[in-house]
Amino acid sequence: MASDTAKLATGLWYREGSSAGRAASLKFADDTLSAIDEDGTVLSASAFAGIEISDRVGSIPRRLTFSDQTSFETADNDAIDALVASNRGSRAGWVHRAERVHPRLLLFVFLTFIFAFSIYRFAVPALVEVAVLVTPPVVPELMSKGALQTLDTTTFSTTALSAEERSKLSDGFARLTAKSDLGASHFDLLFRQGGLIGPNAFALPDGTVVITDELVKLADGDTEMLLGVLAHEIGHVELNHSLRQLYRAAGVAGLIMLIGGDIGDSTHDILVQGGGLLALSYSRAYENAADRHSVELMAKAGYNPEAISRFFALVEDKLNDHSPTSMLETHPGTPERRKMVLDYAQELKARTPPGVAN
Repeated sequence: MASDTAKLATGLWYREGSSAGRAASLKFADDTLSAIDEDGTVLSASAFAGIEISDRVGSIPRRLTFSDQTSFETADNDAIDALVASNRGSRAGWVHRAERVHPRLLLFVFLTFIFAFSIYRFAVPALVEVAVLVTPPVVPELMSKGALQTLDTTTFSTTALSAEERSKLSDGFARLTAKSDLGASHFDLLFRQGGLIGPNAFALPDGTVVITDELVKLADGDTEMLLGVLAHEIGHVELNHSLRQLYRAAGVAGLIMLIGGDIGDSTHDILVQGGGLLALSYSRAYENAADRHSVELMAKAGYNPEAISRFFALVEDKLNDHSPTSMLETHPGTPERRKMVLDYAQELKARTPPGVAN
């Protein structure tokens, strides 16, 4: 190759900082690479070792940069590959080589998917349980205070329920919490006008349970049905669903960062800092567990354990929710939940000997 002075490739030669190309060709002799115009004038020349050659990426033109910062561009990738192979022992750039190794690339993608799924399926849940166990009481208190303050500022307003309506629910709530494993002192019932949230009830991680005026009005005097809903929310607190939801969101955010690097401050805020409000909605498994807890707690407190099923029937009739599933199948549908509650209440009744209180 040292004595080969034939044209290697044709292309365009550029001065440093100029976008105006000049027709030229490459010649190689005595370990020197030269760019020569149509008249045979040498435009640039450098020792081959001092020339920077871009990697091959598909059919994108290659750029060769001379020591004087002039450059030569050519679409004849094969000629450049041959030149590099003869003088550097490498026929193509690593990007081009990786681009051609499709089986390896597919295997790498597959293994990455398996790795990510394994972490999501096994490691994240395990870490969530550890985090819940070691969480100091001040954490759920701060979460709850911040979430309630946000809702009071942006959505809620002072309750308009009568003292009698609030008293009935507060007395029933106290009766329920007295049977809770956490004890009555762990819980607090608040009343709010729901605003955009409308008829709803939810529990915050510290044991604060909020019920909206709109839900009370929707119940139309069925206090026991509302207590079934409140027993459901007490279940979310006892089972630490809010904390688990928050830590799971943080774990997913960490998994995304592990795979994709820095996901940006805004996305991080949505995934992690929004966990307090995220905890107001739960997965299918969490909702089912809280429904079962309502049945159990209502029975312990001497109420009709099927009471919450009337709430689901009310939602079906007045809110026209007859779907078998909701929230893209991540939450159980209202009819499904009503049937599960009725079946579980009958199961508990069958397991309880006659004359024995729950």
